[in-house]
Amino acid sequence: MVWTSLHAKIHRTIKSRCLFERKQRLLVAVSGGQDSLCLIKLLLDLQPKWGWHLGIAHCDHRWRSDSQANANHVEDLAKTWGISFYLETAKEALNSEAAARNWRYQALSAIAQANNYQYIVTGHTKSDRAETLLYNLIRGTGADGLQALTWQRPLTADVMLVRPLLEVTRLQTEQFCQEFDLPIWEDSTNQDVKYARNRIRQELIPYLQTNFNPNVESALAQTAELLQAEVEYLEQTAQQLREEAMESRDAINRVCTRVGDIVSLRLNRRVLQKAPLALQRRVMRQVLQEILADAPNFEHIEKLTALITAPNRSQTDPFPGGAIALVQGNWIIIKSDFNT
Repeated sequence: MVWTSLHAKIHRTIKSRCLFERKQRLLVAVSGGQDSLCLIKLLLDLQPKWGWHLGIAHCDHRWRSDSQANANHVEDLAKTWGISFYLETAKEALNSEAAARNWRYQALSAIAQANNYQYIVTGHTKSDRAETLLYNLIRGTGADGLQALTWQRPLTADVMLVRPLLEVTRLQTEQFCQEFDLPIWEDSTNQDVKYARNRIRQELIPYLQTNFNPNVESALAQTAELLQAEVEYLEQTAQQLREEAMESRDAINRVCTRVGDIVSLRLNRRVLQKAPLALQRRVMRQVLQEILADAPNFEHIEKLTALITAPNRSQTDPFPGGAIALVQGNWIIIKSDFNT
């Protein structure tokens, strides 16, 4: 086996970041593109050092006329390498990038759980990380969205998603595939600029490289890495503040009272008033995430945060689903219909 600098880099990354343990079962998501082929080749070459059991999973979104041929191509590669292959095909064509991503992670999680894989491994790169930061920034997001592509995160109680290539650029994966003559399956949808991420990749990033910073991908990826550590710290601190604000003889854990189908939750305003605005907002977002069916937006968080200093008997208009929040003395009371 030829041992390249990229092999050494990924070997060091896995060890230093404790991404995997030895002799674990890794399910590798392989689309057939250059990033995923680079990933599976690296893991196969590192396998003797780590004793992993590797499997390949492919998700057919049914977006393209050649999607079945694409799936067959990946299956043939798995057979050539002598590793297990799993295919999940969408029952109907998915109509958006977000829907496809959600379905893909659900499908991968189901395959992993059914076949006792502890990790799902994807080929997201430094380039993907930079593009995701720009994509979320343009849409409007806080620090959480800007650091969205993390090294690892739990998908279920038993399955961890891991991204070992976040310090590798797309140019490097392309060069690696060429060096080892890996048969890349070109996905025509990657050239379709009707998708926002493709426009960022093909138009915005090259423009920024030419006119502002030739190393913009690395700069953005480094920003995402810094934000990841800061977000983790803020979330933990906000959780501690939230628990403190809910502590009283009238409040028991998170839910204070439940009468019929109405759940009432209480937060101590005096505790929250001592905290910086950044933590106040995070506490309110954590609370709203449990109450609302969808992720709370900026306006939802702001109107709940405003109650920390609002006059007594102030009240919000209903949140989606019907929940309302009001001020009673030192307390913010949030009432929601448990059935909505």
